[in-house]
Amino acid sequence: MHNKIKIVYAEDELSLGKIVKESLESRDFNVYHCADGYSALATYHEVSPDILVLDIMMPKKDGFTLAKEIRLENKQIPIIFLTAKSQTKDVVEGFELGGNDYLKKPFSMEELIVRIHSLLERQKRNKSLDCILINTYNFNYIKQTLIRQDEIVKLTHREAELLFHLCEKRNEILDRTYVLNKIWGDDDFFNARSMDVFITKLRKKLIKDKNVQILNVRGFGYKLVCS
Repeated sequence: MHNKIKIVYAEDELSLGKIVKESLESRDFNVYHCADGYSALATYHEVSPDILVLDIMMPKKDGFTLAKEIRLENKQIPIIFLTAKSQTKDVVEGFELGGNDYLKKPFSMEELIVRIHSLLERQKRNKSLDCILINTYNFNYIKQTLIRQDEIVKLTHREAELLFHLCEKRNEILDRTYVLNKIWGDDDFFNARSMDVFITKLRKKLIKDKNVQILNVRGFGYKLVCS
């Protein structure tokens, strides 16, 4: 049996809150409806939800204040704001406080569900990019770092992009033309030479683990060899 997605849903309009809660639960979500910011914060700590859906205008503690407090302890949980407001400054404030999405009332359940799934998929994808193991190295694509024991090596954006593609094809050939077009935008001679330079830089940054190699497969591309 699969685990249901847990949602803390903060909405002070009780009739609307009941409708949304029942609609989401009929689609296999676990919904914890709270009528104000204080109870939403307490419920958040109690149930450890997967996502927050917060109305902005609420008594006792509004959605912006609630999101700001939660972001102090949890940078990752997706937050969707619901509001009747449509001014640009309100939208901007919501994103600055750590909101991931913004849905204007009235909204359709289908749109809300699509946005919930989209944010959770993005979070899942980002988590997988936080920890890519290359033998004794931990490659964080998002932060562009290589960590081995207590040593942290910073990568440039292009180094991280290239290493990510090598990891995707580990122990297989990464096609030279494909990666040139993907990262450099063109597979001309000068870009090819530039990529060779970046491959050399990556080899130096991975040199402390003798079981990690980036091989040049002449006429085809490169191969990241590791266990």
